[in-house]
Amino acid sequence: MFRTNSQNPAFRFSALLCTFVALAAAPALADKEYTEDVIYGHKDGMALVYHVVKPSDQNGAAVLLMISGGWNSWRLNEQILTDWTSFLSDAGFTVFGVNHGSAPRYKVPDAVSDVRRAVRHIRANAENWGIDGDRMGVYGASAGGHLSLMLGLDSDDGNTESPDPVDQVSNRLQAVVAYFPPTDLKDIVSMDSDFPALRFDAQLAAANSPIEFVSEDDPPVLLIHGDLDELVPIAHSERLNAALLEVNASVEFITIEGAAHSFGQPDHQRRVSEATLDWFTKNLGVETSED
Repeated sequence: MFRTNSQNPAFRFSALLCTFVALAAAPALADKEYTEDVIYGHKDGMALVYHVVKPSDQNGAAVLLMISGGWNSWRLNEQILTDWTSFLSDAGFTVFGVNHGSAPRYKVPDAVSDVRRAVRHIRANAENWGIDGDRMGVYGASAGGHLSLMLGLDSDDGNTESPDPVDQVSNRLQAVVAYFPPTDLKDIVSMDSDFPALRFDAQLAAANSPIEFVSEDDPPVLLIHGDLDELVPIAHSERLNAALLEVNASVEFITIEGAAHSFGQPDHQRRVSEATLDWFTKNLGVETSED
């Protein structure tokens, strides 16, 4: 379960900043096209948006980054998002930075619903972005990892009866990477939680817990977690890994020794970025020089 130390928004943002800036091995190359604030839906009169980093030499695959920490979703400028994801876009992946309705106003179920729509919208517009709609992956850290897993493990083929054409599109993904994710919310959803996003009806906790949706046909999942994480203990990833193995799903679990709720050390950075890139390369049908 979540521990209560350092549970303020500034801490959560700094932990994610530490992780994602660390994964950017070098400043992003200039030969990329950046598209800001693509509207994929609306709620309460406000727009839901994602942002696109499109390399000049696309490999046809797409990776979605869940911009979320404590289910807060911040507005990132072009330089930050491009740098954060450069280890992917430099390899030809088209990257989509997805914002969702943010805490404290919106809760976990709202965020899950939002990012599901984002996947549908991106796939519906795959041709416009120069990507293959059947080669899409997702990754994120902490709450972003939770949302990535919800997308990967609890998806559908779309509702052909819906009057909304976006809702008719599948939200299935082909690969998932989750850094230090909360995987079971059943014991941590509470109206007294230090996390505003977790203050919702406890009866909905199971429906928003990735571990409840494990099945043999889940897409390949890579879990990466520090063994010193006191905010989201490593047991969250250990239990999900065991559950996926039990049904013979494709999963890999990497423990980063000495890492807390971030991957700030250089050796941690290298290992995590390389593992993430390798996972998406292998599972999203990207040809390499060795092929």
